[in-house]
Formats: sequence, C-alpha cells, structure tokens
Amino acid sequence: MQTIKLTYPHTIPTDELPETVAAIGFFDGIHKGHQQVIQAAIAEAKARQMQSAVITFHPHPSVVLRKDVQHVKYITPLQEKQEILQRLGVDRLYIITFDKTLSSLEPQTFIDEFIIAMNIKHLVSGFDFSYGYKGRGNVHTIQDHSRGLFTFTAIDEVKMDNEKISSTRIRELLKSGQVDKANTLLGRPLTVRGIVKEGDKRGRTIGYPTANLDVSTDALLPRVGVYAVKVLYKNEVYKAMASLGYNPTFTADRKEPIIEVNIFDFNNDLYGESLILEWHKFIRDEEKFNSADELVKKIEDDESRIRDFFHH
Repeated sequence: MQTIKLTYPHTIPTDELPETVAAIGFFDGIHKGHQQVIQAAIAEAKARQMQSAVITFHPHPSVVLRKDVQHVKYITPLQEKQEILQRLGVDRLYIITFDKTLSSLEPQTFIDEFIIAMNIKHLVSGFDFSYGYKGRGNVHTIQDHSRGLFTFTAIDEVKMDNEKISSTRIRELLKSGQVDKANTLLGRPLTVRGIVKEGDKRGRTIGYPTANLDVSTDALLPRVGVYAVKVLYKNEVYKAMASLGYNPTFTADRKEPIIEVNIFDFNNDLYGESLILEWHKFIRDEEKFNSADELVKKIEDDESRIRDFFHH
C-alpha cells in the first residue's frame, strides 16, 4: 500500500495518478460500518480494474474546529489505521492534513482538489459524510459537485442488534470498560502498541513480574481496571492480564494511568521491546489494598478468572 500525505494546496500532477476508486471518511476505529464502505470501494475497483484508495484526514477535525479540544485520542492512531487498511487490501492511502485552510474550502473546491484532481473515478462514503466549509457538502450534493467526472455511492448505516455502529458508540463502550462489546462492533480486538519500559520492578518481588508499557498519547484506552488481554510479541500470541490504572496501593500521585502486563507462562526479559496488547474482557475495577499480601491474593484470583475466560 502506498501512503501519500497531502496538504492544501497540493501540487500532485493528476496525469501521474492512476484511475482510482476511493472510500472517503475519517474512519476512526475502522469498525464494521467503515469496513463496508472500504470493501465496497475495493470491490468496485476490482470490477473496473482500477486501483483502490482510502482518503482520510489527520488530525481529527475537532482539534482544529473546537477551541476546547487540544488533543484527541484515537481508537486507531494513524499507524494502526495504516496497518488495518493494508490488511484489508487497499492499494493507496491518501492522508489529508485537516487544518484551518482545509476547513474553510468551499465544497466544490474540496471536490475539485481532492477527488477530481486525484483521478478518482468512483467515490464511496458513509451515509453521513460531509465536506467543505461547515460541512455544507454532503451525500446529496456530491453528484452536483462531481462535474460529471466521477460516480458516487453512499453506504447506508450499519446496525448491529438494532444499534448504529459508530466510533462514538465504541468510545462510550470503552469508557465503561465494555471492551468485548466494542470488539464486536470493531470486528476485531481493540489493540494498543507500546514499548516495554523500566518499571518499579515490584511485581517480581510478589511473584507477578509485569511489563510496563509505554504507549502513545494518541491511543484511546478503556476505563481503568484489570483486563484479560492477549500480547502479540514477535509473531507469537500470549495470554496475559493487564492492570490499567494508577497503582494506588504503592503510589499516590500518578497523573496518567499506566499499563502493567503480566504474561502467563513467560519469563523472558522484555525491556525495550515492542508489544501489541489486545483488550478482551474487563475483569474488575482498580482497588487500593492495605498490604502486598492482600494484593497478591486478589491477583491470584484475577489470574484464575482470566485463565478460565480464555479457556472457554
């Protein structure tokens, strides 16, 4: 997959771009609804013997348009997004910088610059896609703005159990710890990638050595608590338990939650290594214990519950 970053005004010569069928949207999470839009574009590209593309934006529009939002966390930060799109079989990824200039473009200018000039012959979007200044362009205006140079399909909303699948809904589920439900809407487990950093090494003294994961501040994490997780490391998958929280038994003043992972039946040193964590099931809230012994009893209980969970 070829990745091309674009900022308005861009100077990519149209005649050097292949004829393409593109899916357009922000696509945070690349959930089952997004996947239908993207897969429709891939199928149409195959039928027309053209290249398939995804046109997306970065950063999230709310960072630019809302004064109260300085930083957005993503269900799929950019690197995850790229990897998932590659797995889906997309040929080209266009990442358009979302800035003040882009947000003030007239809808027709947006279409001229980013669809027509990109040699897009067919465009696919979700039913609620909007573009141009104040989102004045939408699925009902695209055909007018196409100048007869490309065709367009809008994909209806995708529902599961009578509920619209949306990034907003997935964010709500993560906030309440319902990672298993979020995973159903995503069509795959939520993941976070991190580098193992030096921790307090307290885990090994109580028989539960942990890998402390340093993750990107762009990654949206679920609610604080203990989780059943899987760890992807060097093409192997390990069952594990993770504590996401402030470690209140030993520290009082932590500002950001940390992720500590105990990988079952695993003894290698992981400092400096890159891991991917899959969130599978919320087990319990974080608790403060009066002693290390109380903590160990609880962790033993967590471990047997999580081993059972993965066993079934």
